[in-house]
Amino acid sequence: MAEVIVITPVKNSLDTTLDTARAIADSSVGVRHIIFNDFSTEETKIGLSQNKSAIGFELINLEDITDHPSPNYKLVLQIAQKIANEAKLPLLVIESDVVVKPQTIAELLSFQKTNPKSGLVGSVTIDEKGKVNFPYLKFKGVKESVIDTNRSLSFCCTLFSTDFLKKYDFMGLDEAKDWYDTFISKKSIELGFKNHVLMNAPVWHRPHASRPWKQLKYSNPLKYYFLKFWKGMDKI
Repeated sequence: MAEVIVITPVKNSLDTTLDTARAIADSSVGVRHIIFNDFSTEETKIGLSQNKSAIGFELINLEDITDHPSPNYKLVLQIAQKIANEAKLPLLVIESDVVVKPQTIAELLSFQKTNPKSGLVGSVTIDEKGKVNFPYLKFKGVKESVIDTNRSLSFCCTLFSTDFLKKYDFMGLDEAKDWYDTFISKKSIELGFKNHVLMNAPVWHRPHASRPWKQLKYSNPLKYYFLKFWKGMDKI
């Protein structure tokens, strides 16, 4: 029986997405994993469909629901919140460039159950060598196993409590934004919840593997910021 609803928004990057899905399927607790395909290529769409039964995830193709162009993170969060609230289960976002360990989800759930005022709980991200990496470089030197923070959490691997999901309706998310990590992190604090990052439950993160154009931030920053500001991409 599922103890949590897990969602993975996907835009191409089939290989990393399947790595993510296999890792989730190997979790030590029962999960209901839903992949939201956000107008990926036909190759990715077919690949996801061919693997869903063998790995054990559900697949929602957003092209069957909306004609709004990608990214459709707001719609994904709204659908996922409805599913989680109806199931009376917490919601966990695991992005398609993240690989969890078998015990990761259990550790997130256990922490949240023993900390009822927790709104969001995130796993710190690490590289293949085990070093803290983007987007949690701000916590690189922290020695504590758990951080209680007012700073924004990334949704790389973040658990939303059932109480928070009941208290804040995602239908109110700003239409003008593409991503909601910062806004929802702040909303959790505003509503009286606490946000945490578990330094002792790290996940492997391959930054921007799911959105390759964002690699330009490091290889060609001028082009990246042109796309971000002039083209209006990546609005947070």
